Amino acid sequence: PSGKPTLYGSLTRRGLSTEGIPDITASEGFVVGEVTKKSILISCPHENVSTKFLAPYTTFCRIHQKSITCLDISSGGGLGVSTSTDGTMKIWQAANGEIRVRASSFVVCCLFFPSGLVVLSGGMDAQLKIWSAEDASCVVTFKGHKGGILDTAIVDRGRNVLSCSRDGTARLWDCGKSACLGVITDCGSPINGIAVGTADNSLNLGTPEKAPSEREVGTEGKILLLAQEDKKLQGVGLQSRQPVFLFVGSDAFNCCTFLSSTYILAGTQDGNVYQLDVRNTNSPIQVIHRSGAPVLSLLPYQDGFIASQGDGTCFIVQQDLDYVLDLTEADCDPVYKVASWEKQIYTCCRDGIVRRYQLSDL
Repeated sequence: PSGKPTLYGSLTRRGLSTEGIPDITASEGFVVGEVTKKSILISCPHENVSTKFLAPYTTFCRIHQKSITCLDISSGGGLGVSTSTDGTMKIWQAANGEIRVRASSFVVCCLFFPSGLVVLSGGMDAQLKIWSAEDASCVVTFKGHKGGILDTAIVDRGRNVLSCSRDGTARLWDCGKSACLGVITDCGSPINGIAVGTADNSLNLGTPEKAPSEREVGTEGKILLLAQEDKKLQGVGLQSRQPVFLFVGSDAFNCCTFLSSTYILAGTQDGNVYQLDVRNTNSPIQVIHRSGAPVLSLLPYQDGFIASQGDGTCFIVQQDLDYVLDLTEADCDPVYKVASWEKQIYTCCRDGIVRRYQLSDL
């Protein structure tokens, strides 16, 4: 925790067992638990903390030449999509990293539709695009934002999509007519991340000032989270466009996600992960702080979540585990995004490598 002195220790490898498992000892104050070919459990009894470090199952080094800014895995787990500062977006086989199709486009964020057949992307050119996962042809382009698009979200099965931008707005789009259905909010500060979820029944989402367009599909009962540069995390009724809550954090919010219809998470530039109850956001349920590095992405996972940070750490917190799971190997390069499919977790990093972790290795 911040403000406490840091404890340092060292690990020594004494040799290998006949099964190829390293024999490891720890310096005073630390205890080595279970060791496998891919993982090692270290605990510090005095501080009552334990961490299991997990090495990647495989790494894909040839997908991109430069920093990978975003990635996603299709709903069936078969395909991956990633965007890079090398000016390309690529769709690849999730099992082996083999590239299927590529598109030349300076996009910063990408997301599979639930069907797994099309991809939504947002770029610094303020354009939102829909691509075919089969041949990387661009089937729809949305224009309306005045600044680079920083994040996107899909409503239900994808007849409507959402985007947020440096221009301070979040917009709702109709895919069928490739038109903007409305500005959900204009908060006057860049919106770094968004998430859409079904709201708890007890929450008052407000009523729309005018009847929603019949092109709006699946917006009722939904709440939109906005992670803002001005240290604010906001909840807005997706159909009503009315504010539901406002929470002020310690620094700029980079990302947000839903854990359930009542619990949400949001990460800040100074390393805090806030867990809040949407029914009462006056004070957080908990604030998790592993380091002062920016929290860059958050992903719900089983009964917990995965967080990645700017110092290369990527960790998993789960209710039923008495240790934190640390995904190793990014070293000090920022891990920009995490995606998962069943027990496989994929990360993308500034070092241009996609890493796949196998939680069944545990």
